[in-house]
Amino acid sequence: MGQIEQGEGRFYIAGDGKDLAEITYRTDEATGAWVIDHTFVSEDLRGQGAGERLVKAVVDKARAEQVKLVPQCPYAAHQFKKHAEYGDVLSGS
Repeated sequence: MGQIEQGEGRFYIAGDGKDLAEITYRTDEATGAWVIDHTFVSEDLRGQGAGERLVKAVVDKARAEQVKLVPQCPYAAHQFKKHAEYGDVLSGS
């Protein structure tokens, strides 16, 4: 599995000249929280933990920048339920 790269409002894993996995987020102007709005993992990386690694990358960045997260996409919401340790960056906590 490839290295996680960071772009504007997203983290991704690229390979063969294309994105193999991606998570995107945007800033909520009213609260300043980052809203995780999309997660994609290609068939090539499914079942290898790529999605979990991408969610963790956003969580780690949010911790470093002291920003709260809103896991709007279903996959990210599932990861927040699965990982209680992400509660410190969950918006509203």
